[in-house]
Amino acid sequence: MKNTRRKFLKALGGTSALLASGALTNDSNAKIIELKSSAEPEKQYGANDKVRLAVIGLGIIGHYDLDTALKVQGAELGAICDLYDGRIEQGKRKYGKNIFATRDYREILERKDIDAVLICTPDHWHSQIAIEAMNKGKHVYCEKPMVHKIEQGTSVIEAQKKTGKVLQVGSQRTSSIAMAEAKRLYESGTIGQLNMVMATYNRHSSGGAWQYSLPPDASPQNIDFDRFLGNAPKVGFDPIRFFRWRNYRDYGTGVPGDLFVHLLSGLHYITGSLGPTKIFASGQLAYWKDGRDVPDVVSAIMEYPATDKHPAFQAVLQVNFVDGSGGQNQTQIIGSEGMIDIGWNDFVVKRNPLPKAPDFGGYDSLFTFTEETQKEFVKQYDAKYTKEDREWKKLDDIIYRAEKGYDDRLDHFKNFFASIREGKPTVQDPAFGFRAAAPCLATNLSIFEQKIVNWDPVNFKLT
Repeated sequence: MKNTRRKFLKALGGTSALLASGALTNDSNAKIIELKSSAEPEKQYGANDKVRLAVIGLGIIGHYDLDTALKVQGAELGAICDLYDGRIEQGKRKYGKNIFATRDYREILERKDIDAVLICTPDHWHSQIAIEAMNKGKHVYCEKPMVHKIEQGTSVIEAQKKTGKVLQVGSQRTSSIAMAEAKRLYESGTIGQLNMVMATYNRHSSGGAWQYSLPPDASPQNIDFDRFLGNAPKVGFDPIRFFRWRNYRDYGTGVPGDLFVHLLSGLHYITGSLGPTKIFASGQLAYWKDGRDVPDVVSAIMEYPATDKHPAFQAVLQVNFVDGSGGQNQTQIIGSEGMIDIGWNDFVVKRNPLPKAPDFGGYDSLFTFTEETQKEFVKQYDAKYTKEDREWKKLDDIIYRAEKGYDDRLDHFKNFFASIREGKPTVQDPAFGFRAAAPCLATNLSIFEQKIVNWDPVNFKLT
């Protein structure tokens, strides 16, 4: 507040343009804090603690996951599985010509030398392979979303409970050092009372819109297309459906299942939320009209009820695959006194608590009163509020960044192996994974059935 009362009284004599009661201050540069991985040395394991892996689905994410998993001490590759012979051949060239390889994932589940499987298949295979793998005694790392349909979720949860095997869902944000720090700050009350979340994951490229490259040699002879279809409707051989499966509802879960699930995983981890109870969404196929049957622009509003972890709040999620601004990944967790503005492994804390005293002047009704009434208002205001009550106490922004070279996917796999070897709690178990996936699948229901979807995140059911 800069001489507000004096300027206000002066203004009374010649103009009705009144000054506001406070002013933002403290505009210095933001402080930067580098977040570092644990200083503790990675635990060393003996030969009996090795974990033999198999990857089921050696596509884009299969390579990312497998390459990262093999960086964890004591992880070994025992088998690969894919339905395209070209990827099996590439896998043998990359990981060893004598590696066991098959088109049929069931052969891997029968092998006694395999301890854990990475499920990196199209979404419509996730739950089936996960359940079969756990029943065969394998630990499971299942890519997000954990399920293709909401009704599949409880079966995966029950199978994990029955078998006691580890199942971790592959949305790596829940293992990030940045998310852990954001969670700590949120729980400490840094931003005041949570009331809204704004989250976007926009893209602006053909690859970002899932127009993945097609191999020139794709044919019915080197692709097991019927096995790819599984329980999906039968159609003739189509390499576009095989390699760009995310574009089709029969095999994928669209924008929500691919990207909303990351946003919700981070949000639920930070806030401790079980999820929303009401979802309303709209989708549009605006640009990538390549035969896909899912929207490339999606917006959703999700209502989160009050719990012992957080007050009631709204979450507004958006993905735009034709974002001419260049695209962005951002989650803004907004409270009454500030905001945590999250990128991926970085975020900014902005703090701007409201002053105790209300504003007056500017775009306000005060100038419409008589001069005598305005003076009386200021007199009463001065008597009620101190200078400190009126000040805007905006604090400097603080930027938190993970150290250079940090890989949250690697930490996610370290946590997965620690759960297998040491019995540590899984950072993203089937219940968490389903609670992140279900609102995304409900988003699709809302779009295609044009209705509000009610979801019970406690009891895992549509209501």
